[in-house]
This record gives sequence, C-alpha cells and structure tokens, in this order.
Amino acid sequence: MNNPACPTPDGRDSLGSLIGLVRGEIVRAIESDLAAQGADLRFTQFHMLKRLALLGPMSATELARSVDLDGGAMTRQLDQLEAKGYLRRQPHEQDRRALRIELTEAGEALWRHLYESNVATLERAQRDLSAEERERLHDYLERVLVSLRDKD
Repeated sequence: MNNPACPTPDGRDSLGSLIGLVRGEIVRAIESDLAAQGADLRFTQFHMLKRLALLGPMSATELARSVDLDGGAMTRQLDQLEAKGYLRRQPHEQDRRALRIELTEAGEALWRHLYESNVATLERAQRDLSAEERERLHDYLERVLVSLRDKD
C-alpha cells in the first residue's frame, strides 16, 4: 500500500517530501553504481569528488557548503578521501591560515572513471521526460532554490 510521507490535502506528496524521495532514490542508484564499479565511496564522498572535479580547488568551507555538510562531517570525509589518496589539502595561495582542497591524480582518474556512470544514472532518472520537460523541470527547481535562498 502506498503511504505518502507527507501528503497534502489532495492526497499527493508535499513538494518537500517528493524532492526528498527523489533525492533518496538518486543517492541509492549512484551508490549502487559505485559499488558495481568497485569504488569504495559513499554518495557524499562521490559528490565531493564531483564538485572538486567540476569547480576546481576550493576551501573546506566552500566544499562543505556545496555538498551541504557541517564542519565536523566535512573533516571526517576529507580525512577518509585523503587517506584513500583521492584529494589533498594544500596551503592557500593568498591566506597562509587557510587550506585549499584539490583532487590528486588518483582522484581525477577516479572521477573520469565514474563520470559516465553518473551521467547514465541521471539520464535514467529522467528517461520518461521529453527534452522540453527536462528543461522545464530544471528551470522550476532552480527557481524554487532561488526563492528559498532569497532572504528578502
């Protein structure tokens, strides 16, 4: 029996619940693909590698914000990924007190290896949508995000 987590008066899942359910399924699919490829990573670690690969080196604070982790959780994840040889902490060029997080050659190679699988997983998630529907969905979600971030 279908038992929605947060139904609205019309019996449908609320926006927050639906987005959470979709995210959970994407996380499960990506972790399943990671395991099938022999990558010893959880989704959060994969997401960190992805952000570094796409955006380049950044501070731990910037990386934590981009993957939605608090400071303590970020430190643990960085320690684990550094121990696996996928990233390194380097002194910041302009601020001696700060560190920049960057991928190692092994981290870059792993990202290249996992990239196609990630694209395929996200493609599977949208397979029933036309190109126009995908574009609209992306637009809608970006607008919701901007609205939530707008403090005025």
